[in-house]
Amino acid sequence: MTRDASKLVIAVGVAALLWFYMFSPWTAGRPNFWIVMSVAAIVLTTLTITFTLDRTSLAKVEKPLLQLVGGVAIAFALWGVFWVGDKLSSMMFSFARPEVDAVYAMKTGLPPSVITILLLALIGPAEELFWRGYVQRTLARLLPGRRAADVAFVMTAVVYALIHVWSLNFMLVMAALVAGCVWGFIFRLCPKALPALIISHALWDALVFVILPI
Repeated sequence: MTRDASKLVIAVGVAALLWFYMFSPWTAGRPNFWIVMSVAAIVLTTLTITFTLDRTSLAKVEKPLLQLVGGVAIAFALWGVFWVGDKLSSMMFSFARPEVDAVYAMKTGLPPSVITILLLALIGPAEELFWRGYVQRTLARLLPGRRAADVAFVMTAVVYALIHVWSLNFMLVMAALVAGCVWGFIFRLCPKALPALIISHALWDALVFVILPI
């Protein structure tokens, strides 16, 4: 295993441990979900900056207005997808809405305004920088073959979903898979759209959790 591959495994392993601590039935809610999530976001950002070879690419913003408009559009479009998905899943599965309500039960411990700020300024950006800006980008570089970028997209989306499995919440895992596929596919098509994805992830988090709950 190369040095870069070892770093990637370590980074993803750290993320998996953090998500286990946040979501497992044995540790969830201790001491406070949003505090732990914020610490996890700082750790992921630190790993991204430390392990990324071309750090300048993370801060490079081309066509800033387009990135902003695109990020907002993706966030609202994804919110719409989840709104429709919630209605359909609630009609099809009796467990769907209770599991969604269980996710919203995490909105405790801090004022909504503070949660919104954390999602917009720290948590959302950190996740996108890590999963797309570091993990998917690095996998695409390390994997062999002409389809490396496609495989990296699929692997990143699947791992992003699987680290939520300790929540024992099927709807949360599927939500992570759908969102991860959307952001990952866009990044696969246009890696330069990372700033738009950061905006969309942060805004979508705030919309779904606080501003316009589904």
